[in-house]
Amino acid sequence: MVEAVMKNILLLVHDDEGQEARLQAALDLTRALDGHLSCIDVALFPAMVGDIYSPGIAEAMLLTDEREREGKNKTTLEARLAHEDVSWDWTDVTGNFVDGVCDVAMLSDVIVLNRKLDQFPYPDMRDVASRILMHARAPIVAMPDDCKRLDLERALVAWDGQASAAATLRACVPLLQRAEAVEIFTARDGSEKVEPTLAAEYLSRHGVHATVHIIEDGLHAADRLIEAEAITFGADYVLMGAYSHGRFMETFGGVTKRMLGNAQLPLILGH
Repeated sequence: MVEAVMKNILLLVHDDEGQEARLQAALDLTRALDGHLSCIDVALFPAMVGDIYSPGIAEAMLLTDEREREGKNKTTLEARLAHEDVSWDWTDVTGNFVDGVCDVAMLSDVIVLNRKLDQFPYPDMRDVASRILMHARAPIVAMPDDCKRLDLERALVAWDGQASAAATLRACVPLLQRAEAVEIFTARDGSEKVEPTLAAEYLSRHGVHATVHIIEDGLHAADRLIEAEAITFGADYVLMGAYSHGRFMETFGGVTKRMLGNAQLPLILGH
C-alpha cells in the first residue's frame, strides 16, 4: 500500500494579529510531516484594506507604507526561519489575500490561515478562509489568533457522511496518522450518505484506529454539538468537510461559517 503524503505547506504571511499563530502552526505541521514550507507574503493593495481612502497620491502613499511594513516583516521572519529546522521558500505579492494565496496554491497540500481576525482595517479572515477554501481546493488549517501551537495528538472528525467530509478525511490521512487518538463524531440528521463506521474502516486500512460516537439530536445546531464534543473528547483540533449542504445556504450563515466565527480550537476544513 502506498502511504498517503502531505508535504507542501502554504503559509499566508502578513503583519497582523494572527500572524504568529499561523507561523507556529505552519512550523508544527512542516516538522510533523517532514514537509516544505512555502511563505506567501501579501502586501494588501489599499482598496483591499478599506473603502475610505482617496485615489491617486494618497493611495500610492498607502501602498508604499504597506510594502515597507511587509518588507520589515519579511526581514524579521526570514531571520527566524533561518534558525528553524525546516526547508522553506518565500514569495512576495501585492493584491488581496484570496487571490494572492489561490494563485500559488495549486500544488499545496494544506494552507495555513486564521479562523478569523476582528481588527480593522484588515479583511474579515473568516470570509478570506471561506473563499480560499472554495477556490484553492486544498484543505485549510484555520487557527485562532491566540493559539501558541498546533497540537496533533487528539483529532475530532466531525462526520456528516457527505462528499466534502470524505474528501477531507482522505486528504488529511497523514495528519490523522500522527494522532494518538481519533474520534469520528456524527450527529444524525438523516442526510448521511456514508456511515461513520465506514469512515473508521477506511482509516483503519491506513493504520488509524478511530473510535465512533453517534448521537441522535435533531434539536441543536451542528456546530454547537461539535464544539461540545470537542471539549468532552479533549480534542486538539476539529477536522471537517465544509459546505456540505450547498454554498447558497452557507452564504446565510451555515455550519462552516459559524465554526469559523465561534470555534475556540484550530479547524482543519476541506471541500
